[in-house]
Amino acid sequence: MTGFTILTVCSGNICRSPMAAQLLSVGLSRWPGVTVASAGTTALTGYPMPEQAAALSRKFGGDPSHHAARELTAQQLLDADLVFGMAREHRRAVAELAPRAIKYSFTIREFARLMADIAGNDLVDVAALSLSNIPGRLSTLVSLAATQRGSVAPALSPEDDDVIDPYRRSDEVYDGMAQQLVPAVETVLSLVERAATVTG
Repeated sequence: MTGFTILTVCSGNICRSPMAAQLLSVGLSRWPGVTVASAGTTALTGYPMPEQAAALSRKFGGDPSHHAARELTAQQLLDADLVFGMAREHRRAVAELAPRAIKYSFTIREFARLMADIAGNDLVDVAALSLSNIPGRLSTLVSLAATQRGSVAPALSPEDDDVIDPYRRSDEVYDGMAQQLVPAVETVLSLVERAATVTG
């Protein structure tokens, strides 16, 4: 394994998934083998981000200037090592399009919830790998998250695993999207940092 690819998925690929991808890209830039992309299940192909979403991405450190929406394909899912749907409907779409990808697909808030209480001793298998093997370490982290599905209590409400869709809605809804998405991205970045640097 020479690299590690994260794919973020929403509906139109103009608000939630590109913002997630842009923030993850910035946060993961120190790991050159890690790449991030986004796509949409019903993409507004070629469209840029709406100004409200672009402004929020810039506010939190992202760069929306080159984004153009693209349609999700089965090949993108099969080429990815970790897929973050922005809501449960996107995880279901992943399962329909590329069933094999469901084992490494989560909503981004679900992933953050499942991994919230990971302790150092949970990362033994990660720490056993060479510090230079970032893709292997991150793949092991994803496998750990998958095992958490059966042992961590479900969200109090299923909607708690979703990021709200703000498209064509008020600025307040866009702000609500950011309030749900940004903490989940920060949790992912923290986990990657731990997985990339932990030693036995």
